[in-house]
Amino acid sequence: MMTQTKEHVYQAKAIVIGGSLAGLFTGILLHSIGWQVDIYERSPHNLSSRGGGIVLQPEIVAAFHQANVTYEAPLGVVANERLYLKPDGSIAQRMAMRQTLTSWNLLYGIMRRHFPNNHYHSDKTLAKFEQTDDQVTATFTDGTQATADLLIGADGADSTVRQQLLPSYQPIYAGYIAYRGLVNEPDLPQETAALLTKRFAFQQFPNSHILQYVIPGEDESLVPGQRRFNWVWYVNYDEVTELPELLTDKTGRQRDASVPPGLMALAIEQQMRDYASQMLAPPFQTLVQATREPFVQTIRDLGIPQMAFGRVALVGDAAFIPRPHTAAGVSKGAANALSLVEALVNYNHNVRQALEIWETDQLRLGMHLWRRGQELGDRSQFTHGKERFGTQNKVSERLQHLR
Repeated sequence: MMTQTKEHVYQAKAIVIGGSLAGLFTGILLHSIGWQVDIYERSPHNLSSRGGGIVLQPEIVAAFHQANVTYEAPLGVVANERLYLKPDGSIAQRMAMRQTLTSWNLLYGIMRRHFPNNHYHSDKTLAKFEQTDDQVTATFTDGTQATADLLIGADGADSTVRQQLLPSYQPIYAGYIAYRGLVNEPDLPQETAALLTKRFAFQQFPNSHILQYVIPGEDESLVPGQRRFNWVWYVNYDEVTELPELLTDKTGRQRDASVPPGLMALAIEQQMRDYASQMLAPPFQTLVQATREPFVQTIRDLGIPQMAFGRVALVGDAAFIPRPHTAAGVSKGAANALSLVEALVNYNHNVRQALEIWETDQLRLGMHLWRRGQELGDRSQFTHGKERFGTQNKVSERLQHLR
């Protein structure tokens, strides 16, 4: 947006803290309405190796369209049906349901290539920010500063921006974790691959479930044979007696919320594989055993009462963390950004007024997804109490009705 006077032409400026998907959605969309945008990412490394599968939702496509992002269609791999497997691996239920499944890597790669390199700053950690009626200034831990009309906190679940604004609101452990993994197509036996390809497959048993689908390959390839199987397995772990050990990586470092690929402690990885052999249907056992570098993420809840603070806004997981069962974590970040640019245009780029209007619907969306995710997750994981099944002799009796 340009404001022209007799003296000069002024371009509105935005600072985006966080260079992952929510930050990039916000950056490309603000850029599409004429703003100068600078993204600041705390990691010194390229983020393209992070993440796994994502269900492609309409908000993601709409954001790309609004920002004039070009890409080669399709944006992912199509699954034509859902399968629910019995413990012996046979099909319990099948449902016709066409969905497109994409990957974190593909979405990040497309947006990162679209966003100007000279305005994406890596290895920049926010220390604090200050705002006046007219501007907001971010100060980074290296002593540098940036000033703009708008600051967006898109820095994830452990947001530094949110900690300054709402220090008492922090993510809360939900009582279970997600084991996750990616398997290259050639690494899976042909029989198992044939069953799982073009399908969104599930297995459910008391207090747990596992799912899988095919996503683009590590290099974003959609060519059959060059893609990857993505799986997620939800398992209950006690926060006090079990979680600390689970989150201690193979170097001995205690992690806060996740252990990345390649860093899971060998004993924990073996426990996971043994548990898979005990509880999972043969196709899922094969999938887990074929995974070279599994990783683990805690499932956490976060909801906040406010997203707009003068010239500062919180988007994506910095504001609300919906549990992954909603399949809406990424699309929520896109929806936040789409609504933001719409409000700015509608209110002639008046930041404070636009944010005030923007906030109402985005709070409603966040609250809905937050509560819906809790409902789905609690039903899946805690219907039979908080225990992890398969670790006690009585479990075999309680699973007989599923066989």
